[in-house]
Amino acid sequence: MDHTTTAGQATPARKTPWYRQLYFWVLTAIVFGILLGWLAPAAGIAMEPIGTTFVNAMKMLIGPIVFLTIVGGIASVADLKKVGMTGLKALTYFQIGTICAMAFGLVAINIFRLGDGVNADASTIKTSESAAKLIDAGQHQEWWQFLTHIIPNSIAAPFVEGDILQIIFIAVVFGIALNAMGKVGAPVLDGVQRLTAVMFKILGFIMKAAPIGAFGAMAYAVGKFGVSSLTSMGGLIALFYATSILFVVIVLGSIMAFLKLNIFTMIRHLKEEYMLILGTSTAEPALPGLISKLEHAGVKKETVGLVVPTGYSFNLDGAAIYLSLAALYIAQATNTNLTIGQQLGLLAVMLLTSKGAAGVAGGGFIALTATLTTLGTIPAAGIMLIFGIDKFMSECRALVNFTGNAVATLFIAWWDRTLDADRARRVFAGETVEPMPAEDPVHADGVTHIDEDPTEYGHHAARPEDAKHRTPDTAHDRSPAYSESV
Repeated sequence: MDHTTTAGQATPARKTPWYRQLYFWVLTAIVFGILLGWLAPAAGIAMEPIGTTFVNAMKMLIGPIVFLTIVGGIASVADLKKVGMTGLKALTYFQIGTICAMAFGLVAINIFRLGDGVNADASTIKTSESAAKLIDAGQHQEWWQFLTHIIPNSIAAPFVEGDILQIIFIAVVFGIALNAMGKVGAPVLDGVQRLTAVMFKILGFIMKAAPIGAFGAMAYAVGKFGVSSLTSMGGLIALFYATSILFVVIVLGSIMAFLKLNIFTMIRHLKEEYMLILGTSTAEPALPGLISKLEHAGVKKETVGLVVPTGYSFNLDGAAIYLSLAALYIAQATNTNLTIGQQLGLLAVMLLTSKGAAGVAGGGFIALTATLTTLGTIPAAGIMLIFGIDKFMSECRALVNFTGNAVATLFIAWWDRTLDADRARRVFAGETVEPMPAEDPVHADGVTHIDEDPTEYGHHAARPEDAKHRTPDTAHDRSPAYSESV
């Protein structure tokens, strides 16, 4: 992207050397974390506070960023019907994507049947205290509870607890109300946009510590669980990774090809976010970066603001593959024979139970237990067979979930006929492009330059001094009432 001078003329942005890119330092930190955890497990375990502190700092911002992004997107759109249609299209896509992901897992475990020969007796499986809590929660989890859970007890509670589903609900209601206020709500919308820029600025500060956080998280993971844990269940882990890779390349790659985009160039463009996920084993810290980069790639703000946060709760392709793979592995390991019809029934139940555990701590195991309990043929205690290796599959789940949400947002934008495919193609290829009308004219990847301090990810609101250099806002950038008031 180009920098804009005070005279309003664009000058080429200076290319930052690879050794000053954030992804390089995060990758280096991951390598050193693995080495420390492997060579000195006790020291690696001692690094846990470093990793958890960084992740907590990132999660601290997720709620406000999701709220402000959704409110700003909905409140600034001229036609609220478009927002509703975008939401329906997104939910439809999410369901179809989840079915495809689960089908991939079922086919893979049916072909390789890694659970055969384990001959585990469910009545003799010992359940750890932490696993017992998840099993109990899963056994009392109903498929419809996500509908009742989405409404919080108070406005503040979701932000305190980090419940994304509830935050989305509040944001959608608030955004619709703000849009309906017209001219009266214009100052509030302006404040929302300014606060969004502030939150992304804070995010940029925290991102400078990403290498340290990745180092601590990886050192703890390897030191705590050890490489030896991979040997006994290495086959299942390898099958999960291979199935996930095939899903990304075949299914998600085909969707990108339909959009005339290349999934590999998109992945390369999002490399900083991938490194962050790999280091922290969770996709949440990468959510703001995904929002920022997709907007810069030509997807409208309201589409990104609605689809990405919602997808983080409802479009979990990696978790879907894991659920089907794990459920059928447990069935095979406990000598529970399932017919094709029963496996399809299992898939149908998982479509509901996986949504019921969305946004809940330990949601993957709760969804798995709820599925097994609802089906009634596979012993729920069998999750202990895979409980110990869950950590080694969490990175892959998060990476696939993240990729699926990026592709979903691009597809929904195309479905809404608002995707600038040519711009997205150029951005993913690394070409320099002009800022979007709603962006600050600064380098979009500034947060990846660890020795500079541009406006990291902060492009949602324009600086007052730049207003005279900007073209009039389009209909999708401001509501009529807002435009009239300013």
